[in-house]
Amino acid sequence: MNRPLLDLVLLPLPGRPRPRRREGASLTLVCGLCIASLKNRISLAAERVSAAASSLSLALTMKPILPGLLRSTDADSIYRHRFIIAMIVTLACVLELLDTSIVNVAVPHMMGTLGATLDEITWVSIAYVVANVIVLPISGFLSNQFGRRNYLAMSILVFTVASWACGNAGSLGELVFWRIVQGLGGGGLIATAQATLYEVFPSKEMATAMAIFGMGIMFGPSLGPTVGGWITDTWSWPWIFYINLPLGAAALVLVLVYVPDSAHRKPIVAVDYLGLALLAIGVGTLQLMLERGEKLDWFDSSEILGYAIASFVGMYLFVIRQLEYAHPIVNLRIMKDLQFSAGLIFTFFLGAALFSTVFLFPVYAQTLIGFDAFQTGMIILPSALAAAFAMPIAAKLLARGVPAHFIIVTGAAVFMYAMWGHHLFTTQSSIADFFWPLLLRGIGLGLVFMPLNNLTLARIQAQEIPNATGLYNLVRQLGGSVGIAISATLLVRLEDIKRAGLVEHLVHDNSAMAQRLDIFTRLFQQKGEALAMATRKAYALIDLQVGKQAMMLAFSDLFLLFGLSICMLLPLLFWMRTPSRMAQGTDVAH
Repeated sequence: MNRPLLDLVLLPLPGRPRPRRREGASLTLVCGLCIASLKNRISLAAERVSAAASSLSLALTMKPILPGLLRSTDADSIYRHRFIIAMIVTLACVLELLDTSIVNVAVPHMMGTLGATLDEITWVSIAYVVANVIVLPISGFLSNQFGRRNYLAMSILVFTVASWACGNAGSLGELVFWRIVQGLGGGGLIATAQATLYEVFPSKEMATAMAIFGMGIMFGPSLGPTVGGWITDTWSWPWIFYINLPLGAAALVLVLVYVPDSAHRKPIVAVDYLGLALLAIGVGTLQLMLERGEKLDWFDSSEILGYAIASFVGMYLFVIRQLEYAHPIVNLRIMKDLQFSAGLIFTFFLGAALFSTVFLFPVYAQTLIGFDAFQTGMIILPSALAAAFAMPIAAKLLARGVPAHFIIVTGAAVFMYAMWGHHLFTTQSSIADFFWPLLLRGIGLGLVFMPLNNLTLARIQAQEIPNATGLYNLVRQLGGSVGIAISATLLVRLEDIKRAGLVEHLVHDNSAMAQRLDIFTRLFQQKGEALAMATRKAYALIDLQVGKQAMMLAFSDLFLLFGLSICMLLPLLFWMRTPSRMAQGTDVAH
């Protein structure tokens, strides 16, 4: 060993005398001294690191960098941060719901970039929704399998990474694949978020928690066309996916910092892979049938017939499997609770009314009024804000002892009145005509949504809440899909019926018809057309007007139909009682 290195190794420790060295000392003695000295120094360094770590831990405990940075599992800490947790999980839900509608306004741009037809590009939306509905009912199982906090964080991570991949997709197949991954990640966010709120908040504050959650549920789908139209016009379509990156990253960090694991987590004894496969086949093919049915003329198409058969067989076998298997992935036995089952029926039609009216009004505004996607989104936005405003009001009313049934009935009446206002829209309606009906629509849905949610889940045991919220949100999602499919089909059918009725009155001995035809003919003649061509164009113009009026009448009937459908569900409230523990505000979730 050379002398400089030996001198460095044998430097004295603090408070210890320098060891003597003898020239010609044996190599064994030198090595022993080196090892002893190194041990002493390592031990001293470890003591200093430990002391520094203790000081840092004490400092962080006394004054954390962020409130809740030192995540605690004790009830007091969780209760202090309950509103922060509510905001975090609601943000995650808004991201998931935003991506169900934000893509629609960018379809023409995607077609041009990816070289896809309209029929092909629709798979970008279908893939996401199908993946969503497959994951929704098993979100409770996955939460138990991985831990609720881990599953929520993993879902956000998958959703965010897939969003980046969607923006970078260079082909239609690649984009559809990553939309499936994105849907699998986002599918569990809503049910897991709702289950988290049911455990974090005491039952006396559950109305407030569901109001915060419901604001995101109502706001997300309505915000999609507005944000998507603005992003697409300002930048390009990949940015409708890139917008998820900073928000997703923030949600991921905040979930890891604040959200606790479930205290009611049940150990998974066995995984029912056959049940998972049957569920994926049954629910997935059902969603495909609903998405493509109207376009392919329903059961006249062998593709739709195949989807229907696969869905029926898959769901039938899945139900049998879950009722007989010892460890089901979806506990269907909770549907024996009559109140929960009645709530599922109500929320199915509520989802149909929510998603269908969100679907129908943009089609009406852009087809008959001539608005673009961004203008339509801005007109719809007050409706979403009104729903968000109505939910805290409903929560306050519940807290003051107003019966949930009364609030739901009031909300249904307001929604019915709003749909009557929609029924009176014409091809000449303006923004001023839209404002109050859309505003009242949002208020009505907001007043119904939150009390219905609380009544439906009020008698479910705490350990079954993740499973129940998965079913609840699946039913609402399927209700929306069924509502949109029925709306699209009825719009075409009613338009044909209304058109046939109008054409019956367009006969030559009708003075109004003859006068209008004469006016149009002269108009085209003034533009230089010959009499024969001017007459032909006049008939074409009348035909166009008849088509617009027929479509307007079809929209009017559909708006009224959805208003009546909610009112017809009100008798279900007789089977939905407020449990005494909920009415007294006792703690149910803890």
